[in-house]
Amino acid sequence: MQKMIGVLAGNDSPERNVSLLSSKGVYDALQRRGYSVRLVKIDTLDDLVPGLRGVDVAFNCLHGGAGEDGTVQMLLDVMGIPTIGSGPLACARAMDKVQAKAIFRSKDIPTPAGVSVDAETLKDKLREAVDTFSFPIILKPVNGGSTISVHRAENEAGLLPAAKAILADFDTVLIEPFISGRELTVGILLIEGEEIPLPVIEILFPGDLFDYKAKYTDGQAEFLAPAPLSLEMAKQVQDTALRAHQALDCYGFSRVDFRLGDDGIPYVLEVNTLPGMTPLSDLPRAAAVSGIEYDDLVEIMLSTTEKASN
Repeated sequence: MQKMIGVLAGNDSPERNVSLLSSKGVYDALQRRGYSVRLVKIDTLDDLVPGLRGVDVAFNCLHGGAGEDGTVQMLLDVMGIPTIGSGPLACARAMDKVQAKAIFRSKDIPTPAGVSVDAETLKDKLREAVDTFSFPIILKPVNGGSTISVHRAENEAGLLPAAKAILADFDTVLIEPFISGRELTVGILLIEGEEIPLPVIEILFPGDLFDYKAKYTDGQAEFLAPAPLSLEMAKQVQDTALRAHQALDCYGFSRVDFRLGDDGIPYVLEVNTLPGMTPLSDLPRAAAVSGIEYDDLVEIMLSTTEKASN
């Protein structure tokens, strides 16, 4: 008897719409490949346990929030339901940008400097950022994704309003200097038992930020796959991506986002343990450059449910 695969979709994260698009693509791919599959669409985390009745394996497409920060991974572990990709601890590390940044630094992986700010430390930490960094300055939620609520402050006057706007929806803000350079991303994928970096993608976009609109609106951004880099630089970026993935103990697949600075250094911005699987997402795009079609990619990701918990 075939195992029932539950594709987890929705939740109340700000990335809900991306989750719904990803889950539809994955569900359709698994159906095409003849799997027994069910779409488990939830509105809040309270819906998850009832929705999992009869599910043997979870294909988690719950981007952001509890779906990606280790909470759902831990719950599935307790329930004895295998799920794709990284384990709870790796997901928690990757989702917490401050913790991830500290780990990168301990492993000598280039990453922008950062200052974390909450409501209580707001004024002091903003002053620290102004004294430490040059403008423009980037502000983002510590536990956010899909470039939701990311702001670029051009001067000191724009710093406080941006921080307050993020703190209205999130507990903590990460402040970083803007890295002048190129936007790159690298997918990591487990192929025949070995985690390998996929071809580097460069992203060209209008405006100052590769924001949510540019990411998920067809035609807003241009994706150069593979990126027009020298072989030496492409390898350096790929090697750094794999090191970042492994530094957080991620497993099976991820997507590592970079700014390639004008100084020639590839700075790791973040590691995404549940990268998007929409028609516009970077992991499927990078896989396609390697000759891995979308349905094959989904099956490779599904195979990571056979891992030992990490």
